Amino acid sequence: MNIGQASHASGVSQRMIRHYETIGLIPKAPRRASGYRDYDERDVHTLRFIRRARDLGFPIEEIGKLLALWRDRSRASADVKALASARAQELERKERELRAMRRSLEQLAAACHGDTRPDCPILEDLGRADDG
Repeated sequence: MNIGQASHASGVSQRMIRHYETIGLIPKAPRRASGYRDYDERDVHTLRFIRRARDLGFPIEEIGKLLALWRDRSRASADVKALASARAQELERKERELRAMRRSLEQLAAACHGDTRPDCPILEDLGRADDG
């Protein structure tokens, strides 16, 4: 199948497929005599794996590790679990940061009159952030 068909079947954009080939995350697809890339079901399966890993928040470097583990039938599942656990902890840390950011914004918005006056506690707070 060509890159458009592989993209449609995997849910990964053509641009990202090319990018993954360029950075070596997936091998470059063989070319047909016409010059078009030629993908098979195995390639589509790999692209779906990558898409799902991205959806779960794994960065490219870790996806490369996951792909290597996926292909290695003699792997220890503990290695995979360690990557997943570390990613979950990182997402939990980011979640706490996002909640704190939301609370701060809600407090600032509540302190703002939101009328025609020029004074604004939101802008005052943002201005203080640069003071170190």
